[in-house]
Amino acid sequence: MDDTIFDKSRVISFCDAIFSIAITLLVLEIAIPNYKIVEEHGTWKVLQNRIPSFIGLVVSFFVTALYWVAHMRITKYVSTIDSKLLWINILLLFFIVLLPFSTAFYVGGFTLTGPFAFYCFNLAAIGFFNYIMVKYIIKKEKGKTGLTLLKGKREKARSLNGLLIWILAGIMAFILPLLARYIFILIFIINIFINRYYKNKIKSK
Repeated sequence: MDDTIFDKSRVISFCDAIFSIAITLLVLEIAIPNYKIVEEHGTWKVLQNRIPSFIGLVVSFFVTALYWVAHMRITKYVSTIDSKLLWINILLLFFIVLLPFSTAFYVGGFTLTGPFAFYCFNLAAIGFFNYIMVKYIIKKEKGKTGLTLLKGKREKARSLNGLLIWILAGIMAFILPLLARYIFILIFIINIFINRYYKNKIKSK
Protein backbone atom coordinates (compact mmCIF):
# COMPACT_ATOMS: atom_id res chain seq x y z
CA MET A 1 0.00 0.00 0.00
CA ASP A 2 1.26 3.51 -0.90
CA ASP A 3 1.72 5.37 2.39
CA THR A 4 2.99 8.63 0.86
CA ILE A 5 1.86 11.75 2.69
CA PHE A 6 1.38 14.94 0.68
CA ASP A 7 1.75 18.58 1.72
CA LYS A 8 -1.74 19.64 2.83
CA SER A 9 -1.21 23.35 2.19
CA ARG A 10 -0.16 22.74 -1.42
CA VAL A 11 -3.11 20.45 -2.09
CA ILE A 12 -5.62 22.92 -0.59
CA SER A 13 -4.07 25.85 -2.50
CA PHE A 14 -4.29 23.86 -5.73
CA CYS A 15 -7.95 23.01 -5.05
CA ASP A 16 -8.81 26.65 -4.33
CA ALA A 17 -7.16 27.67 -7.61
CA ILE A 18 -9.15 25.07 -9.58
CA PHE A 19 -12.45 26.18 -8.01
CA SER A 20 -11.71 29.86 -8.70
CA ILE A 21 -10.68 29.19 -12.32
CA ALA A 22 -13.79 27.07 -12.95
CA ILE A 23 -16.05 29.79 -11.53
CA THR A 24 -14.30 32.45 -13.63
CA LEU A 25 -14.62 30.40 -16.82
CA LEU A 26 -18.39 30.26 -16.34
CA VAL A 27 -18.80 33.96 -17.16
CA LEU A 28 -16.59 33.64 -20.24
CA GLU A 29 -19.24 31.36 -21.75
CA ILE A 30 -21.55 34.38 -22.07
CA ALA A 31 -20.80 35.84 -25.50
CA ILE A 32 -20.15 39.60 -25.49
CA PRO A 33 -22.32 41.20 -28.19
CA ASN A 34 -20.87 43.37 -30.91
CA TYR A 35 -21.86 47.03 -30.50
CA LYS A 36 -23.40 47.01 -34.00
CA ILE A 37 -25.76 44.21 -32.91
CA VAL A 38 -26.69 46.23 -29.81
CA GLU A 39 -27.30 49.28 -31.97
CA GLU A 40 -29.43 47.31 -34.40
CA HIS A 41 -31.54 45.27 -31.95
CA GLY A 42 -31.38 47.30 -28.74
CA THR A 43 -29.79 46.56 -25.38
CA TRP A 44 -32.80 44.80 -23.85
CA LYS A 45 -33.31 42.48 -26.82
CA VAL A 46 -29.62 41.48 -26.82
CA LEU A 47 -29.69 40.81 -23.07
CA GLN A 48 -33.00 38.95 -23.40
CA ASN A 49 -31.41 36.57 -25.90
CA ARG A 50 -28.74 35.80 -23.32
CA ILE A 51 -31.14 34.96 -20.47
CA PRO A 52 -30.37 31.19 -20.74
CA SER A 53 -26.65 31.99 -20.46
CA PHE A 54 -27.24 34.09 -17.34
CA ILE A 55 -29.41 31.34 -15.82
CA GLY A 56 -26.62 28.81 -16.45
CA LEU A 57 -24.06 31.20 -14.93
CA VAL A 58 -26.10 31.85 -11.78
CA VAL A 59 -26.98 28.20 -11.13
CA SER A 60 -23.45 26.89 -11.81
CA PHE A 61 -21.79 29.74 -9.89
CA PHE A 62 -23.75 29.20 -6.69
CA VAL A 63 -23.66 25.41 -6.86
CA THR A 64 -19.87 25.51 -7.42
CA ALA A 65 -19.57 27.96 -4.52
CA LEU A 66 -21.60 25.55 -2.38
CA TYR A 67 -19.18 22.71 -3.16
CA TRP A 68 -16.18 24.97 -2.52
CA VAL A 69 -17.53 25.88 0.92
CA ALA A 70 -18.20 22.17 1.59
CA HIS A 71 -14.65 21.37 0.49
CA MET A 72 -13.20 23.98 2.86
CA ARG A 73 -15.41 22.81 5.69
CA ILE A 74 -14.43 19.12 5.48
CA THR A 75 -10.72 19.59 4.69
CA LYS A 76 -10.17 21.57 7.87
CA TYR A 77 -10.61 18.24 9.71
CA VAL A 78 -7.89 16.53 7.64
CA SER A 79 -4.66 15.89 9.52
CA THR A 80 -2.73 14.41 6.58
CA ILE A 81 -3.39 13.80 2.90
CA ASP A 82 -2.57 10.29 1.72
CA SER A 83 -2.68 8.91 -1.84
CA LYS A 84 -6.29 7.74 -1.63
CA LEU A 85 -7.61 11.08 -0.41
CA LEU A 86 -5.49 12.89 -3.01
CA TRP A 87 -7.01 10.88 -5.88
CA ILE A 88 -10.56 11.25 -4.61
CA ASN A 89 -9.85 14.97 -4.55
CA ILE A 90 -8.41 14.92 -8.09
CA LEU A 91 -11.51 13.14 -9.43
CA LEU A 92 -13.70 15.74 -7.71
CA LEU A 93 -11.67 18.52 -9.34
CA PHE A 94 -11.96 16.87 -12.77
CA PHE A 95 -15.74 17.26 -12.69
CA ILE A 96 -15.40 20.81 -11.33
CA VAL A 97 -13.20 21.65 -14.34
CA LEU A 98 -15.78 20.02 -16.66
CA LEU A 99 -18.59 22.25 -15.34
CA PRO A 100 -17.98 25.30 -17.61
CA PHE A 101 -18.27 22.98 -20.62
CA SER A 102 -21.42 21.22 -19.41
CA THR A 103 -22.95 24.61 -18.51
CA ALA A 104 -22.26 25.93 -22.03
CA PHE A 105 -23.60 22.68 -23.53
CA TYR A 106 -26.79 22.97 -21.47
CA VAL A 107 -27.24 26.67 -22.27
CA GLY A 108 -26.64 26.05 -25.99
CA GLY A 109 -29.54 23.59 -26.07
CA PHE A 110 -31.53 25.25 -23.31
CA THR A 111 -34.88 23.64 -24.16
CA LEU A 112 -33.43 20.21 -24.98
CA THR A 113 -33.44 17.28 -22.56
CA GLY A 114 -30.07 15.72 -23.47
CA PRO A 115 -27.83 18.72 -22.67
CA PHE A 116 -29.64 19.33 -19.38
CA ALA A 117 -29.33 15.64 -18.41
CA PHE A 118 -25.59 15.82 -19.15
CA TYR A 119 -25.36 18.94 -16.98
CA CYS A 120 -27.12 17.09 -14.15
CA PHE A 121 -24.73 14.14 -14.59
CA ASN A 122 -21.77 16.50 -14.20
CA LEU A 123 -23.17 18.00 -11.00
CA ALA A 124 -24.17 14.58 -9.65
CA ALA A 125 -20.59 13.39 -10.27
CA ILE A 126 -19.26 16.34 -8.26
CA GLY A 127 -21.74 15.45 -5.51
CA PHE A 128 -20.69 11.79 -5.63
CA PHE A 129 -16.97 12.46 -5.17
CA ASN A 130 -17.73 15.06 -2.54
CA TYR A 131 -19.69 12.39 -0.63
CA ILE A 132 -16.89 9.82 -1.08
CA MET A 133 -14.38 12.38 0.22
CA VAL A 134 -16.50 13.17 3.28
CA LYS A 135 -16.95 9.47 4.07
CA TYR A 136 -13.25 8.77 3.69
CA ILE A 137 -12.19 11.70 5.88
CA ILE A 138 -14.64 10.66 8.63
CA LYS A 139 -13.28 7.09 8.53
CA LYS A 140 -9.65 8.20 8.31
CA GLU A 141 -9.65 10.80 11.08
CA LYS A 142 -11.93 8.91 13.54
CA GLY A 143 -12.73 12.04 15.52
CA LYS A 144 -9.07 12.89 16.14
CA THR A 145 -9.25 16.36 14.54
CA GLY A 146 -12.53 17.55 16.06
CA LEU A 147 -14.76 15.81 13.52
CA THR A 148 -17.23 14.37 16.02
CA LEU A 149 -19.87 11.78 15.16
CA LEU A 150 -22.60 14.43 14.86
CA LYS A 151 -20.45 16.76 12.76
CA GLY A 152 -19.59 13.83 10.50
CA LYS A 153 -23.27 12.95 10.08
CA ARG A 154 -24.04 16.57 9.25
CA GLU A 155 -21.37 16.66 6.54
CA LYS A 156 -22.59 13.38 5.06
CA ALA A 157 -26.19 14.63 5.04
CA ARG A 158 -25.16 17.82 3.23
CA SER A 159 -23.12 15.94 0.64
CA LEU A 160 -25.88 13.37 0.04
CA ASN A 161 -28.41 16.16 -0.39
CA GLY A 162 -26.66 17.64 -3.43
CA LEU A 163 -25.92 14.23 -4.96
CA LEU A 164 -29.51 12.96 -4.71
CA ILE A 165 -31.11 16.21 -5.92
CA TRP A 166 -29.01 16.29 -9.09
CA ILE A 167 -29.67 12.61 -9.79
CA LEU A 168 -33.39 13.32 -9.33
CA ALA A 169 -33.17 16.35 -11.64
CA GLY A 170 -31.44 14.24 -14.32
CA ILE A 171 -34.16 11.56 -14.15
CA MET A 172 -36.98 14.10 -14.08
CA ALA A 173 -35.55 15.79 -17.19
CA PHE A 174 -37.03 12.90 -19.20
CA ILE A 175 -40.40 12.96 -17.41
CA LEU A 176 -41.11 16.52 -16.23
CA PRO A 177 -38.46 18.63 -18.01
CA LEU A 178 -39.73 22.03 -16.84
CA LEU A 179 -39.89 21.05 -13.16
CA ALA A 180 -36.48 19.35 -13.39
CA ARG A 181 -34.85 22.70 -14.17
CA TYR A 182 -36.00 24.23 -10.88
CA ILE A 183 -35.61 21.33 -8.49
CA PHE A 184 -32.00 22.31 -7.67
CA ILE A 185 -33.46 25.02 -5.38
CA LEU A 186 -34.25 22.19 -2.95
CA ILE A 187 -30.49 21.78 -2.32
CA PHE A 188 -30.34 25.17 -0.60
CA ILE A 189 -33.66 24.74 1.21
CA ILE A 190 -32.86 21.25 2.52
CA ASN A 191 -29.38 22.40 3.59
CA ILE A 192 -30.99 25.04 5.81
CA PHE A 193 -33.00 22.34 7.61
CA ILE A 194 -29.97 20.01 7.85
CA ASN A 195 -27.88 22.80 9.38
CA ARG A 196 -30.62 23.73 11.83
CA TYR A 197 -31.26 20.12 12.88
CA TYR A 198 -27.60 19.28 13.55
CA LYS A 199 -26.89 22.68 15.13
CA ASN A 200 -29.55 21.94 17.73
CA LYS A 201 -28.29 18.37 18.20
CA ILE A 202 -24.70 19.54 18.70
CA LYS A 203 -25.79 22.25 21.14
CA SER A 204 -27.76 19.75 23.23
CA LYS A 205 -24.77 17.40 23.60
